[in-house]
Amino acid sequence: MPVSVTFRHMEATDSLKSFANDKVGRINKLFHKPTEAHVVLSLERHMHKADVTLNANGLLMRGEDKSEDMYASIDRAVEKIEKQLRRYHGRINNHKARDDSRVKVKLNVLETHEEQPETTTAPEEAATRKVIKTNEFMAKPMSVEEAIMQMDLLHNDFLVFQNSQTHEINVVYRRKDGAFGLIEASHNH
Repeated sequence: MPVSVTFRHMEATDSLKSFANDKVGRINKLFHKPTEAHVVLSLERHMHKADVTLNANGLLMRGEDKSEDMYASIDRAVEKIEKQLRRYHGRINNHKARDDSRVKVKLNVLETHEEQPETTTAPEEAATRKVIKTNEFMAKPMSVEEAIMQMDLLHNDFLVFQNSQTHEINVVYRRKDGAFGLIEASHNH
């Protein structure tokens, strides 16, 4: 399995790179098909962060950990992925990567406004927010169950996807009560 290791805000060392390769490499034994992995090792405010992203037959998985020791962070990030793999083992190995067309989706991050007294801001000014960051990605065709699994594997609170049955853009999200929600677009004809 190809494993790429990136170092951010820290010195690259062969021992850390080798350790990350070995730890991530053992995940490959849990799959029938080859996978690829990307490991980002970074130093953030004296904390050693390991972020491991694994692509397995079109599904993405992510494990992340911070600690005072980079080796421990790598270990725990990989353990999180292994736990996910055990949970979804059968469904991941049976997952078929789809060649269906994907839909481009744009995600805009809007700035927050500090609360101001209503007398100083006109209502229409308060409603306008500046876009501070934009991400574009391709919404993959998948079933609702696959979307929930993918959202769990990435540790996200929501996932935008193309529903493989309706071909519409849908959103699955994690509700505060632990259940999942599904937002479906409907067209009035």
